Amino acid sequence: MYKIGQLAKLADVTPDTIRYYEKQQMMEHEIRTEGGFRLYSENDLQRLRFIRYGRQLGFSLEAIRELLSIRVDPEHHTCQESKTIVQARLQEVEGMIAELQRMQRSLKRLNDACCGTAHSSVYCSILETLEKGALAPEAD
Repeated sequence: MYKIGQLAKLADVTPDTIRYYEKQQMMEHEIRTEGGFRLYSENDLQRLRFIRYGRQLGFSLEAIRELLSIRVDPEHHTCQESKTIVQARLQEVEGMIAELQRMQRSLKRLNDACCGTAHSSVYCSILETLEKGALAPEAD
């Protein structure tokens, strides 16, 4: 059994993070010492690591909650349910990557359009383009 500080250290989170997940009803603390300290089991540690890794992958708390429910009761769920949740997150990430690539191309065009010399920025192409509010449409 672990006290909250020990559990937090093993899972590489803070005690406040554990309390937050408890408030979100993603974790429970059923056992307490006589002094009132919360005690956690190896299963609690495993659950906390599951949540933490899910958060590192950018899953919402609701998605992690769904995945946890599938994990806790696998006989009443299918792999397709888990896969659907992962596919939705993957599509979000792919959209973010596409947006970042568009930004990268625009920034490269801005950078390439500027001479970069030490002359006055009165006629700076970067500032002029930003002032117009948008770059010319790009060919994808």
